Amino acid sequence: MRTDHGGRSFAQSNLLQARLHEVVPGGAHTYARGPDQYPEFMTPILVRGNGCRVWDVDGNEFVEYGMGLRSVTLGHGYSPVVDAVRRAVADGISFSRPTVHELAAAEDFLSLVPGADMVKFAKNGSDVTTAAVKLARAVTGRRRIAVCDQPFFSTDDWFIGTTPMAAGIPDDARQDTARFRYNDLASLAEILDACDVACVVMEAATATAEPQPGYLEGVRALCDRTGTLLVFDEMITGFRWAAGGAQSVYSVTPDLSCWGKAMGNGFPLAALAGRREYMELGGLRTDRDRVFLLSTTHGPETASLAAFRAVADAYRDDDPVGRMEHAGRLLADGVRAAAARHGLGEYLEVVGRPSCLVFVTRDAERVPSQAYRTLFLQELLRRGVLGQSFVTSAAHTETDVELTVAAVEAALMVYRRAIDRGSVAGLLCGRPVAPAIRRTAEPRRVD
Repeated sequence: MRTDHGGRSFAQSNLLQARLHEVVPGGAHTYARGPDQYPEFMTPILVRGNGCRVWDVDGNEFVEYGMGLRSVTLGHGYSPVVDAVRRAVADGISFSRPTVHELAAAEDFLSLVPGADMVKFAKNGSDVTTAAVKLARAVTGRRRIAVCDQPFFSTDDWFIGTTPMAAGIPDDARQDTARFRYNDLASLAEILDACDVACVVMEAATATAEPQPGYLEGVRALCDRTGTLLVFDEMITGFRWAAGGAQSVYSVTPDLSCWGKAMGNGFPLAALAGRREYMELGGLRTDRDRVFLLSTTHGPETASLAAFRAVADAYRDDDPVGRMEHAGRLLADGVRAAAARHGLGEYLEVVGRPSCLVFVTRDAERVPSQAYRTLFLQELLRRGVLGQSFVTSAAHTETDVELTVAAVEAALMVYRRAIDRGSVAGLLCGRPVAPAIRRTAEPRRVD
């Protein structure tokens, strides 16, 4: 097992990570940020960031990808956002009545998402997706939900009950949710025709899958025919595919849509948006029984709403998506060329939309491998690149991409040795990474 880290020390990070396990379950507040997602003994604890660069407690500097689980599109410490937040918090953050920020932010949001009539803000994506499900159930009088076979929608029972990490979820909650396959209209039609479904919850596209011609239109038509509400999860696609989300790119309008992540360039903000006739069931202009939709103390705090308004300005006045895509294309081309030079084109693959790239690592048998993924992550960390993906931001410059490609080139020399040996043994420091959502703590249990 290797114990060197290319001249970098992770001693302070390792100490703090051990302490985190004593006070925070899993050692992180988000499973995707957990130490089991990174090479063992190389889990940087960060202290600051600027643009696409971050620094850890040991003084290591990294070019970061993933950018706050895709929540930062403009770069860390983006001045217009920071300045807007500073002005807002100087006048107070939370009050007993709405502030002018709530109206202004709602109007800004609806100007970017013309398919929505109303919006309500919250603090995290799970809250708004669950609010969409609850609203759909109230509208339709139905209970069941059809969920696309995509990675993640909510921490709540209706979704987590369908994953391997379902401890604590009642059986009836799990039975209420059915899964259908992306780009497979027949699999959705089978569910919608077999039982009364309140809503279809899906991402219009993902990093690794684009809709086939006519697919989203077909989903829309199936929902209309069966009286089922269509809910688009725009957590990732919003402000990364376009300011108006995937629905604006593919010209298919959902009944409800759920937003978060990049809305505030990292500041905590989420949103449920949708058609007036449905959203009003959570308001005061309805004769029907009211839905307790979203009611959060911190949803309308002024700092995050000010951050969102500055983000909206950046997307109106500039082209952040274009810059993300430019950096992504350069990076994908550079990594693919490096892999080809080392004869590893079939073992390391870069896939996805240029603004949302991921990499696939395969072993000597060309089978996707967590062990080889860990080896690749390890070698990138040793060379100043931090990221579970190659997801870019508008702050990634050509210089950052060149540094990354050079790190990949060097990492692939080690990867080539592992392929030739048929094993990462002797090259990998510690245990391989493991899926974030899994039934047991093994294979990365912490003693």
